[in-house]
Amino acid sequence: MQLPRFGLGCAPLGNLFQQFTDAEADAVLQAAWDAGVRYFDTAPHYGLGLSELRLGRFLATKPRDEYIVSTKVGRLLRENPDWDGSAMDGTGFVVPARLRRELDYSAAGVRASAEDSLDRLGLDRIDLLYVHDPELSGIPGAVETAMSALADLRAEGIASAIGTGSLGVDALLATVRTGLADVLMVANRYTLLDQSVVPDLLDACDVHGTRIVAAAVFNSGLLAGTPSRDAKYDYRDVPDEVLARALEIDKVCREYDVELPAAAVQYPLLDPRVSSVVAGATTPDQVRQNVARLETPVPLALWDALAGLGVRNGGGSGCR
Repeated sequence: MQLPRFGLGCAPLGNLFQQFTDAEADAVLQAAWDAGVRYFDTAPHYGLGLSELRLGRFLATKPRDEYIVSTKVGRLLRENPDWDGSAMDGTGFVVPARLRRELDYSAAGVRASAEDSLDRLGLDRIDLLYVHDPELSGIPGAVETAMSALADLRAEGIASAIGTGSLGVDALLATVRTGLADVLMVANRYTLLDQSVVPDLLDACDVHGTRIVAAAVFNSGLLAGTPSRDAKYDYRDVPDEVLARALEIDKVCREYDVELPAAAVQYPLLDPRVSSVVAGATTPDQVRQNVARLETPVPLALWDALAGLGVRNGGGSGCR
């Protein structure tokens, strides 16, 4: 599978932090398609299935062989018997809590999750299927069990490629060491602010030939513009020391006449292990801006200057 350099993160389509109409979600997706985006990442977690439903309806109008979809397993969506008819989901998504998430990384749970996602997406196969945040289970061996189940789905043609999508570096490392993973989705941990992808993980990717998709390259919004306290960092309020660090990086980017978001989008691609970056958008203009930022000229001297601030060099001399 040849992954495009850029993919649209579809968590916002699940009403992340704010409510969107179907028409507004369609406008974001159409802008992405018109800009040449052909990789779309979603998950059951995003809006209790709303993101998958919206993405599926949109892609139903497009030729199946022209796009790549990734989604995730590990959270089953089931009826919420405690829903009072008005309560909203409390995980950052502005949707009614008529469903609830049940963590399940068993072989049966992985298969059920994949089948449910196929229904919501309206597809007969998923291009790329990730185990979603397996570290949350607290169960020893959850990664290995889930990856084995995904390998079965891959052998059956239900998934074309498999891996893990997580913020947890230990879970990502355990995934690579199974020898089963094609791709890792590294969320929030290969950015200008956070290079938690320690050498052990990158070395393991080299050994096993595992590629990386760098997701949430704006760290939930802090790097999407001039850093401010109003933004989010890793889905939470911005700590003082993180804001100071972001402002320091932004200052260096300005000295080289490069917008911080452009540097943030391109930074992970310095590493030849990284095949793609994924970023979300809440408006059509944001989609177009992010795609354009991939082509913004960035002088190599900027990366050297950022390395002087301690930003880890990704192992390449420039963006591919």
